[in-house]
Amino acid sequence: MKRLAISVAATVVAAAAWAQGLLLDSCLMVTSSLYPDAVHAVSLYVPRQYHDGDTACLYVGLDGVLCDAPAVFDSLIASGEMPVTIGVFLQPGVVRDAAGRAVRYNRCYEFDDITPRFATFLEELIDSHIEGYALPDGRVLHVSRRGDDSAIFGASSGGIAALTAAWHRPDRFRRVFAAVGTFVAMRGGNDLQAIIRKSEPRPLRVMLQDGTADAWNPLFGSWWEGNQLMASALQFNGVECRFDWGDTGHSIGRASEIFADVMRWLWRGFPEPVTAGRSANDFLRSIEADTLATAWERKAVDDFAIEVALPPQPMAYYTDSTLVAIARADDGNRIWQYLIDNNGHPTAGEPFYHLHTLGTEPLAVRCMAFDGDGNLWAVTSIGIQVLDQNGRVRAILQLPERLAAADVNYIEITDGAVVLHTLAARYRRSLRVKAPTARPASQGQG
Repeated sequence: MKRLAISVAATVVAAAAWAQGLLLDSCLMVTSSLYPDAVHAVSLYVPRQYHDGDTACLYVGLDGVLCDAPAVFDSLIASGEMPVTIGVFLQPGVVRDAAGRAVRYNRCYEFDDITPRFATFLEELIDSHIEGYALPDGRVLHVSRRGDDSAIFGASSGGIAALTAAWHRPDRFRRVFAAVGTFVAMRGGNDLQAIIRKSEPRPLRVMLQDGTADAWNPLFGSWWEGNQLMASALQFNGVECRFDWGDTGHSIGRASEIFADVMRWLWRGFPEPVTAGRSANDFLRSIEADTLATAWERKAVDDFAIEVALPPQPMAYYTDSTLVAIARADDGNRIWQYLIDNNGHPTAGEPFYHLHTLGTEPLAVRCMAFDGDGNLWAVTSIGIQVLDQNGRVRAILQLPERLAAADVNYIEITDGAVVLHTLAARYRRSLRVKAPTARPASQGQG
């Protein structure tokens, strides 16, 4: 993974002693190449029970210290209802000019964005600057990199940021509390629930809180309705969920009231892992092998294998060559479908296939293939999107861990498996799919 250029400015450390723990207020001022010139203030909470050399669990709180979190942690850690946990409280970035005046506030850009960018920023922040941080008393911080050992909380735009970070990186965050989340039309937040419905289950435990008097904005939509749609989508996906619904408005008040109980629920059963449930998506179920979570199997390829030398093919022919699907580099989330006439020429082209995107992130289609049922499998920058004969995405499958779409040369559908070919390896996953051998039966108008 490409490392980010993160710098830390020297600051005066203000330390406040709590009943059990220590709060270091704005002890880090962090910048990142992901958010050029934006400075993020970071505060740290360290419980008294943390001993030098130990590896602690992690809590990330967005918009700084909210819900009296350090005092709650003191109590829950002391009672054994929560593991020894280091708190990282992050303020969104602010860009200032040479005179020190704020010229750009990054909160909406960072928090409401549904791409993996913010999750990547958090990973680099934790790995580069929280890990190994030396406290004034001489203790050195070590935090777990396991998703089961990490929780994240945010409210409003911080709520969607917390859920999005965990959705993209359940290997780093699996316990989520999102209060009055902004799942509305700012930067694609209204589309997130649709993507979750079509995606494979994630091993997450999620608490949502909202009220019927939450914000309604004629430009962006209804926060209450957005939270209801997100709750439904998470349940549909198989995520372990709990909800707190009331008549409250857009504030931190209710989240503060229930914060301790939510932390108890998020950490219950620890250190038992948080596991993925089973999606209610009928298409995903139809292609399950033994379980949908069947892992990709990696096999190194012969250096002289002919398929390795082939360039990526952003096009695919139907099994009987009556149709061809072509992804244009400049056409965003659309794939064109053409008929093939008697002379072998494409005709009657339409932008027939509609792909999902993550907010404002440009979508890249790397390669495609039809299966034996006439479904189009497209390797994209957000995963393998599977579209039916009518051009609609029915499922989004995850790529193998740490494999980027840009590394895939082509996708092959065989009887009982999907195979991704790269320059270095083949990745095979057992699924109930058929190789394209004859013209498939029509799926109808849908």
